[in-house]
Amino acid sequence: MSLNQESENSVFADPASDKVAPDGTGVVLLDPWLSPFKDALKHRFSKAQDWIKTIDKTEGGLEKFSRGFEKYGFTFADNGDITYREWAPNAEKAFLIGDFKNWDRDATPMQRDDFGVWSVTLPAKDGVPAIPHNSKVKISMVIPGGERIERVPAWITRVTQDLEVSPVYDAVLWNPPRNERYVFKHPRPKKPASVRIYEAHVGISSPELKIASYKDFTKNMLPRIQYLGYNVIQLMAIMEHAYYASFGYQVNSFFAASSRYGTPDDLKELIDTAHSMGITVLLDVVHSHASKNTLDGLNMFDGSDHMYFHEGAKGRHELWDSRLFNYSHHEVLRFLLSNLRFWMDEYQFDGFRFDGVTSMLYTHHGIGTGFSGGYHEYFGPGVDEDGVVYLMLANEMLHNLYPEIITIAEDVSGMPALCLALSLGGIGFDYRLAMAIPDMYIKWLKEKSDAEWDMGALAFTLTNRRHGEKTIAYAESHDQALVGDKSLMMWLCDKEMYTHMSTTTEFTPVIERGLSLHKLIRLVTHGLGGEGYLNFEGNEFGHPEWLDFPRAGNDNSYWYARRQFNLPDDDLLRYKFLNEFDRKMQWTEEKYGWLHSPQAYISLKNETDKVLVFERAGLLWIFNFHPTNSYTDYRVGVEQPGVYRIVIDTDAKEFGGFERNAHETRFFTTDFAWNGRKNFTQVYLPTRTALVLALENTL
Repeated sequence: MSLNQESENSVFADPASDKVAPDGTGVVLLDPWLSPFKDALKHRFSKAQDWIKTIDKTEGGLEKFSRGFEKYGFTFADNGDITYREWAPNAEKAFLIGDFKNWDRDATPMQRDDFGVWSVTLPAKDGVPAIPHNSKVKISMVIPGGERIERVPAWITRVTQDLEVSPVYDAVLWNPPRNERYVFKHPRPKKPASVRIYEAHVGISSPELKIASYKDFTKNMLPRIQYLGYNVIQLMAIMEHAYYASFGYQVNSFFAASSRYGTPDDLKELIDTAHSMGITVLLDVVHSHASKNTLDGLNMFDGSDHMYFHEGAKGRHELWDSRLFNYSHHEVLRFLLSNLRFWMDEYQFDGFRFDGVTSMLYTHHGIGTGFSGGYHEYFGPGVDEDGVVYLMLANEMLHNLYPEIITIAEDVSGMPALCLALSLGGIGFDYRLAMAIPDMYIKWLKEKSDAEWDMGALAFTLTNRRHGEKTIAYAESHDQALVGDKSLMMWLCDKEMYTHMSTTTEFTPVIERGLSLHKLIRLVTHGLGGEGYLNFEGNEFGHPEWLDFPRAGNDNSYWYARRQFNLPDDDLLRYKFLNEFDRKMQWTEEKYGWLHSPQAYISLKNETDKVLVFERAGLLWIFNFHPTNSYTDYRVGVEQPGVYRIVIDTDAKEFGGFERNAHETRFFTTDFAWNGRKNFTQVYLPTRTALVLALENTL
């Protein structure tokens, strides 16, 4: 059973409690099965504390340490002076080069300190900066052996790409006049009690054959997301990535917002506008690995293989073909922690979804490893303790500085204590993604007939989460939309998506089944699956196409690198029914708050009838997954007596159903125990439908 925020045991809500050992083993009180691993818990906790002490002593604390962007890269004095500072310990000489000196490689030498940090200050002339805004720059270095190399500055905040000239990114000095800079107008919204996430990629957020812009997203997508009732947006592919088709997961410039979509100020306007609507904005952050690019990435930055990354095979991800950070290095911690701080402070993001956490937690990076759930898999030589400790430090720093922040871990392994505070020995995330749920749906749609769906297995998978750790449930994310896979709607309807989604065509059994199961899957996931919910853009209305970015293999086509939002807006197409149903779910959750309520009580899992019944947040949820059977006067147990009314009906006409239940119907309870509940009521359950009932006095 899971705990929600409000009902957490006071021992865990109060880290100062004398019942919690201050050595990282507090988690054992929550999960006694961790007792055999107390030494491992103590060791990683101690390692995190040692880092905090070292940073306190040498840097003045995590708060100052994480302000690296105020010292490194390009910084600007009030009088117009520009200072450039870069850590490059392997370099023997370093020079700042660029448009401002006609690319003279020796005109602006830099000075080195004892720690391998190079710097130069360029005085302004009569208040005019020596390097004009929006001009190109690089660092040029001489390395052992006399070779001259040139790199994009590691802390650069703006890079641009001209594919007609070269695929290599250019570093650009971003220093607009102060009176032209975007000024945030709206405060960050309060952290939502229930997290309803709209996962989105700016570039594909248009039906047009193009890369959509930040301004497009602000104008067209934010009102759509607000209408649907999502209160959190998770933005993908913002950190600059050299290859568009990498979906943003091969980052080359960690401090630069992708210029494909517009300017830094355009992104700030997007976030500020979302805040004005009360919408929280998360960044999909990639600290699990980095692009192996050298000319416009961090790889071999100063000519050495081991600067930001592990040396040799340890520093390379064999599946992702990318570089792996050395989380045990002082300067790498400065870079990564400052990177998080930069996105929070400069762009006013409200938190992060950390990508590839499994790779960070284990030395095997999850490659070729199936996690059985045995606790021995989470401790011992397979664990990358430096990666674990980095995530502990990152969450500790973020939650101390930004109490309203949200951090989410993408971890497939089920690492215990991932979403518990450092003070208890946890890693400190707020939520983890329930990655087994979409896998179950795809597997069932591939391998099982509808009559073989197992209500017990469905309920188990949706509720199988760690006690006291919050989970984001989802039926499908961007992973299921990529080319080579199929979305749930494509699995359900396949070719008829192209022929029978018009209301002017026959309502075929395939389309009827597809619409019905699409709604049932989302509703049961929303109600039973976690303490948060996520949807990937377009999937709410059953998007008919997969995602495939422009590349050589498809003649650089944008046909599949877009979301067809024209479909739900067309009144003659059935996509509108799914779109309106998704809206109904989000706004009903806003009213009743089941995501931040205690986990559901499941009273019925009837394998013969294919009926699942549970209660959560004072609501009665009744699902009939049977492909052919409808039930009259079906008796279901309910704890709270009273008169119930329908608040969600998947069979409603506005959701593409047959409206076989009259919505003004009152459902009266009978004082007679049923299925372990004190009362029962009786309902009509058509095939492949679900009802959510609420007490009449709560409507």
